[in-house]
Amino acid sequence: MAGPDYDVEIKQLQATMRTIEQVLDLDAMKAEITDLGEQVAAPDLWDDQANATRVTGRLSDLQGQVERFEALSGRIEDLGILVELGTEEGDADSLAEAERELGKIRTAVESLEVRTLLNGEYDAREAIVTIRSGAGGVDAADFAEMLMRMYTRWAERNKYPVEVYDVSYAEEAGIKSAEFAIHAPYAYGTLSVEVGTHRLVRISPFDNQGRRQTSFAAVEVVPQLEQTDEIEIDENEVRTDVFRSGGPGGQSVNTTDSAVRLTHIPTGIVVSCQNEKSQLQNKAAAMIVLKAKLLAKKKAEEAALKKDLKGDVAASWGDQMRNYVLNPYQIVKDLRTGYESGNPQPIFDGEIEGFLEAGIRWRRSADKAGAEG
Repeated sequence: MAGPDYDVEIKQLQATMRTIEQVLDLDAMKAEITDLGEQVAAPDLWDDQANATRVTGRLSDLQGQVERFEALSGRIEDLGILVELGTEEGDADSLAEAERELGKIRTAVESLEVRTLLNGEYDAREAIVTIRSGAGGVDAADFAEMLMRMYTRWAERNKYPVEVYDVSYAEEAGIKSAEFAIHAPYAYGTLSVEVGTHRLVRISPFDNQGRRQTSFAAVEVVPQLEQTDEIEIDENEVRTDVFRSGGPGGQSVNTTDSAVRLTHIPTGIVVSCQNEKSQLQNKAAAMIVLKAKLLAKKKAEEAALKKDLKGDVAASWGDQMRNYVLNPYQIVKDLRTGYESGNPQPIFDGEIEGFLEAGIRWRRSADKAGAEG
């Protein structure tokens, strides 16, 4: 079998990298890094902690993006040298190594290219994810917990911090709902393609007769708020309920009524937080989530007219968006993009990059078609 045409492959990779460089505007990014570096060096930076956090976070993100781009460009150059030496010396081992590296570089370039597609108004934000069990009884509750684990494992694989606001455990197994934040740049733009109803088909581990069960869980993703967002809430329109934090099996997390549930009366939006130790801390965290959901609702309503924001609160691409089939065969398939995997276990372990990238590309195509229409 003939090996790859390295000259053609490397030229294609270099052309893609030039396009990525133009979209990212590396010169502008480097100029902003210089400006932010000067701000970070100011002795009074931490007098305003919120601004300091924003500045240092933005600086770290930009530096990471530039470093990733430059490192990948260097790998492509090194690949060319490795191929040249291997060809001149007839070194089969070097050429075999070059072929393996080519595959890895292709994957890395494709991932970087996908990042350039995340240019929506809120795509660069951190994300708040809500998962709710649907039809299917205890299997649905178990499936909801499987999805929560899937997303948190994905975050852990990428070294993204996860902050759990609330988990409502089901009586027998699994969870009724969960709410958590993923603190990473572009987490919202990346995970927003996961919005919708997920469907699991398997032999139920909770059925004594070993029958096949279909169950459902819903995923919602909203962008984390920033200081510049203008969302005002009338306190008279919010009902506050306090209750005792609880864990699986009815175990108490603590012995005080510190958990907080907020209900926004005009919209019916309900959020809870029981992760913090004090009632005040839980209320503050719950208010952050409530404001984020109200912002998403506001933008989703605008999108109904403008079609410029998709998938924040409702599964706007259709109710059922992905099937996870474990019996009678094994496959995970996205119904919008057609992307699929015949090995579900790594997917449940957080290896969902292929689905995320396919979703982002699909969304861009759908947005482009909508704009042209």
